[in-house]
Amino acid sequence: MGTFFLFAFLVIQNPPETGGPERNPQNLAVEVPDQTSPAEKPVEAAPAQKPEDVLRPAETERLPSTGRKIATNFWSDQKAIWTSPFHANRKNAQWWATFGGGTAVLIATDRRTSKALPNTVRQVGFSRNVSQIGAVYTTLPIAGALYLYGKKKDDPHTREAGVLGAESLLDSYILVTILKTAAGRERPDLAGGNARFFEGQRSFPSGHAMMTWSFASLISHEYEGGKVVPIIAYSLASAVSVARFTAQKHYASDIVAGGAMGWFIGKFVFEHHLDKTIHKRYETDAARGYFPDIRPLMDPRSHTYALSLNWDR
Repeated sequence: MGTFFLFAFLVIQNPPETGGPERNPQNLAVEVPDQTSPAEKPVEAAPAQKPEDVLRPAETERLPSTGRKIATNFWSDQKAIWTSPFHANRKNAQWWATFGGGTAVLIATDRRTSKALPNTVRQVGFSRNVSQIGAVYTTLPIAGALYLYGKKKDDPHTREAGVLGAESLLDSYILVTILKTAAGRERPDLAGGNARFFEGQRSFPSGHAMMTWSFASLISHEYEGGKVVPIIAYSLASAVSVARFTAQKHYASDIVAGGAMGWFIGKFVFEHHLDKTIHKRYETDAARGYFPDIRPLMDPRSHTYALSLNWDR
């Protein structure tokens, strides 16, 4: 059983060069100050990508080309997700070991924690209604609405968010469906159930948690420059996850496992398919369109005349 859980967890700027100062016989100098503005944020290292995996704005302008790209990327994603246990490195292995260990601890205490709440009819009913925010028939239309809004406004960033959001949801849906079937865990509300695995049930991992966290992760990475969008996205994902527990539909371990895998799926989809020209934090100087800013400088005390050359937008 330990091997099964480990496998489930493992499944998912260079400024332009300029010459130094030169002085002529008339004591005229060209001075080149530091090209990096103190107020400018450093450019993040862009993730490694395959050119054919990048979602170009031209590919999201029309529905047929958008559909073809989603299909192509989907198969690429599935191959990477299911072979990821064979490509784990020290960094991501540490993360998965942490989540895997935490899930194992929760599994040992699931039967006790699931009975810690009153579990009244009102509590369970309200929680089930809240948890529907994370259902596929809620999240997928939101992704579609983002794409259609971006298409109407001719906004490639919003179109990308919608397309990659839908892609992360599809990736999560396939993964969680297979894992649920393989685990076969009994749900907390099953009459006579005892949180057992391989009983033909569908509790582990939580599909609502995986899908909402994958979508929240994707949207938060898309709009990482701001604070409002990530806060809203992760808050909703957290609310759905808690509601699945209080609705007696999942054990705590089901939710942690699903949420962790979902977050990494959203991050994976964003990093492998984003278009760097849309995201300013990945721009190079050439992409920003830097232009020379020339200003005269004069020092009466030393009778020195100079020109200040600075590359700016």
